[in-house]
Amino acid sequence: MHDPNGIQTILIIEDNDDDFEATERALCRKKSLSNPIFRCRDGQEALDYLKGNGQYASRDVTGTPALILLDLNMPGLDGRKVLERIKKDDALCDIPVVVMTTSTAQEDISASYRAGANTYVQKPIYWNEFVEAISGLHDYWFQIAILPK
Repeated sequence: MHDPNGIQTILIIEDNDDDFEATERALCRKKSLSNPIFRCRDGQEALDYLKGNGQYASRDVTGTPALILLDLNMPGLDGRKVLERIKKDDALCDIPVVVMTTSTAQEDISASYRAGANTYVQKPIYWNEFVEAISGLHDYWFQIAILPK
């Protein structure tokens, strides 16, 4: 989703309601957050959203999200396949994708980076650590890194 004021959306692809709510709450604690947050509950919905298909057929796809936070373990089209499709699509490949998952399996980490993940983060279990991780991600991606428009 693209805001007329140039503020790009943060897309969270997460099937778990508790994990989404925690991520959203942690992001909203950032006083400097001006980006709207949008959620897709599974991989197919995310690809439909990004490409303007299905229920998102009327969405203006000229503006891409500033950042995607992607869970790996989802039913149906999982995050691994979503990541591969995003990074192989010329219209989407420049969007930074942060894999946020509970997995610490080396095969998941390596496969994610090979598929084009920009960062791989294990979801912290404790609230304070979770808020700190999300805050660090926000600060890096929106205050330090230069993002594509």
